[in-house]
Amino acid sequence: MATPLGEQQQQQQPYLASHPDENGYFGRFGGSFLPPDLQQQMDEIKNQYLKIRDTPEFLNELNEIRKNYQGRPTPLQYAKRLSESLGGGKSQGVEIYLKREDLNHTGAHKLNHCMAEVLLAKHLGKRKVIAETGAGQHGVALATAAAFFGLECEIHMGEVDMAKERPNVTRMRILGCKVVAVTHGLKTLKEAVDSAFEAYMKDPVTAMYCIGSVVGPHPFPMMVRNFQQVVGEEAKAQFEEDVGGLPDHVIACCGGGSNAMGIFSTFIDEKSVKLHAVEPLGRSSALGDHAASLGSGSEGVMHGFNSIMLKAPSTDPSEAPVPAAVHSIASGLDYPSVGPEQAYLSSIGRTEKGCGATDDETIKAFFDLSRLEGIIPALESAHAIAWAIKIAKEAVEKGEKTRILVNLSGRGDKDIDYVIEH
Repeated sequence: MATPLGEQQQQQQPYLASHPDENGYFGRFGGSFLPPDLQQQMDEIKNQYLKIRDTPEFLNELNEIRKNYQGRPTPLQYAKRLSESLGGGKSQGVEIYLKREDLNHTGAHKLNHCMAEVLLAKHLGKRKVIAETGAGQHGVALATAAAFFGLECEIHMGEVDMAKERPNVTRMRILGCKVVAVTHGLKTLKEAVDSAFEAYMKDPVTAMYCIGSVVGPHPFPMMVRNFQQVVGEEAKAQFEEDVGGLPDHVIACCGGGSNAMGIFSTFIDEKSVKLHAVEPLGRSSALGDHAASLGSGSEGVMHGFNSIMLKAPSTDPSEAPVPAAVHSIASGLDYPSVGPEQAYLSSIGRTEKGCGATDDETIKAFFDLSRLEGIIPALESAHAIAWAIKIAKEAVEKGEKTRILVNLSGRGDKDIDYVIEH
């Protein structure tokens, strides 16, 4: 059967120029499923973003902030001792490289889109920004951006995550942010999103919801990806200049998927590069013990967008399934869905199948990187390190050469108390 003309045209264009479509769809994933009054606010955000995103005024201000405030570009580092500990290294042709987003101001990739989102809120005349946070990195980054631009900030965070990530809660409060403890349900990321959306819907005129990942209704998956694209642009140029050519594998952890889309973005059209979105496999494969949406979920709508999500039967047999309970040792990954673009890339086979790390594998990778490279990674990022270690070991065993690029999306200062206590 012939390919429809629209799809042919998309295939002929560079990926980023053709995805999403004008309605915010990546294939069948994405879109915007909202009440009319809230949809009107989303349309305003989208129209203003499309209007200013390529203007010299917006780009010059954002680039100046990235250079002189955030500390971009972040380095690309060869993980020499880690590579050699696995039987690899440059002499063997099995090399692991780290894109050091942990050295970005506030300690994670999140500030890349938070500074841009709050700059957009400023252009829209908003006085306040509202958001959810899981591990607290998005909350800290948004509180930082709000302080920088002089806007009010309100962050909703699950009570369980607040206990796990106490240092980030303290940082948000020091920055002048109002932290709202979410005490219903599982008291983690999904409930924090619910709570933040409810608060936003009470005042969408003077406030702007700043989503923390490539999730939510259009235009947020597109906007956050575009703001995170700087990671992929830098990494690709650095790899070509410092190492030569392209990596064989690009690896990133994936909850909602913002750090993964950031580094994947400039490699999607490079077919020789394998892309790995590493999901949290948690404690076991049982529903409720992990948060591997891509690996174990099915299509469904949540939080205003269509994607792949983990589902459980409703308590009312006559009702449709509901978002399932999830678990991850990393608070930033315990979400029962995934960004629509990640769902799309998985569905067309552009990202590798079955990528994941258990809690135990993640903790081992956390200590391996700390003790071999002097870098304490965020537990989220340690999932990606665990998968990179697996890929490197397999290459060594097969006698193959391979070069692996990992997005080290954040540092582990926020996790050290939790890791030591548990």
